[in-house]
Amino acid sequence: MRTPRRRAREFAVRALYQATLNESPAPEIVKNIQEDTELQAEFAKADQELFTKLFYGAYSNRAEYLEIIRPLLDRDENELSPIERAVLLMACHELSAIPETPYPVIINEAIEVTKTYGSTDGHKFVNGILDKLASRLRPNDPKRK
Repeated sequence: MRTPRRRAREFAVRALYQATLNESPAPEIVKNIQEDTELQAEFAKADQELFTKLFYGAYSNRAEYLEIIRPLLDRDENELSPIERAVLLMACHELSAIPETPYPVIINEAIEVTKTYGSTDGHKFVNGILDKLASRLRPNDPKRK
């Protein structure tokens, strides 16, 4: 069963994906999702507060987050699929700005979203990057010890 928080993460990834492809302003992207008749019922079931934090936070800080992610990549940044990029940005923001969410939950949720929307083995790539990212962004997290 998809929880409201999972739905929020899925919609944040969809919105970040659209931002990558269309370079539209954030409010326009959110408006398009809210007005899409095929998505309205699902979007209404999402945790709206979490969606807002994840999307706007990742969108606003995407250049900074890509600087953090880039050294961890095993390929050129331009070779990332738009879904992988969106998931990594979302998770980077959640790791950075939402400390109340345990990092294993963030990684697991990112993997599940990638399995749903990404390529066949994209979740393995995302898992490897996020494990390294969690070590850097939350080095003193007691769960890491």
